[in-house]
Amino acid sequence: MTVLTGMLTFSIALAISFGLTPLLRRLALRLGMVDRPNARKLHRSPMPLLGGLAIYLGTLVGIMFSLDGQPRGQIFGILAGGELLLATGIFDDRGLLHHQFKLFVAMPLAAATLVALGVRFHIATDLFLVSRPAGALLDVAITLLWVVGVTAAFSILDHMDGLVSGVAAIASFFFALLAIMNGQVLVASLGAAVLGASLGFLRWNFKPAKIFMGDGGAMFLGFMVATLGLKLRLTETPQSIAWMVPALVLAVPIFDTTLVTISRSRRGLLPFASPGKDHTAHRLANLGLWQRGAVLVIYGAGLFFGVLALVVSRLSFDRPAVLGVALGLVALACVALFESLPYERQRLRARQESTLT
Repeated sequence: MTVLTGMLTFSIALAISFGLTPLLRRLALRLGMVDRPNARKLHRSPMPLLGGLAIYLGTLVGIMFSLDGQPRGQIFGILAGGELLLATGIFDDRGLLHHQFKLFVAMPLAAATLVALGVRFHIATDLFLVSRPAGALLDVAITLLWVVGVTAAFSILDHMDGLVSGVAAIASFFFALLAIMNGQVLVASLGAAVLGASLGFLRWNFKPAKIFMGDGGAMFLGFMVATLGLKLRLTETPQSIAWMVPALVLAVPIFDTTLVTISRSRRGLLPFASPGKDHTAHRLANLGLWQRGAVLVIYGAGLFFGVLALVVSRLSFDRPAVLGVALGLVALACVALFESLPYERQRLRARQESTLT
């Protein structure tokens, strides 16, 4: 993949997403596809949805442009998994699906699609040298957990204007850059398309937002960046280090999900069934940063961890386990710090809330 091809893929995805978003906004208003405000949401008037469709179409057209010489079956399979999540989110936004369908059916099916295509981690077999078939089964389990976890993380991250689209753009940029540095044409193409589609939508979604992507858009982006992390191969990085790089690129959504999971569990709430204003961005906003400031700080964190991922991918460590443990301890310390910040606690009735947020 030449730099010119990558730029064209990015530009096409950007133009399609940017141009289609206002049209889909009008369509959403005509169809009544709107997100209505309530006590746990920040917007004060009905907000049109369907922005995720613009992101999907931008990504699709951008990828189609760069198909020459690439494994079309795998690309179409990846897009099919993303399309399943997009459609599931749209139906869920219309109230046509049970709330648990996303987490327990759609996300695992999309993840299983990747496994069937041969897109999976090789941590157990290559890093820990677990013999087959136990190692292969363990790798499949890790892959399913990764894809479902990252997809769900993006779904619950979608609670503030411009947050998910910006985080996805930053993550896809670093995945594309890492892929180019390691000669991975397919990953670079996917990353460039997702980057362009996310930025094209972000123009209309940054505060004050004119349209939301909906749960389908958030799940589609989560699935695509999870796939980028799975397919990334770092040719000059030891296996003992390489597995950390995707986690660092996606440190922001992973941290936010970890924070709300621990926080809600401590209060006796079900983490994915107790929506509320207790996310990282909410806590930052409560410090006086307000919504825009909180989102920009999270963008900054995404950029920091992306650069850290680049650094880690280019260096060799005598004791990689020490680095992994140190990063884990720092993450837990940050969870404890953010848990001490002010946030709005859910009422007990939140246990019966039926949406993933």
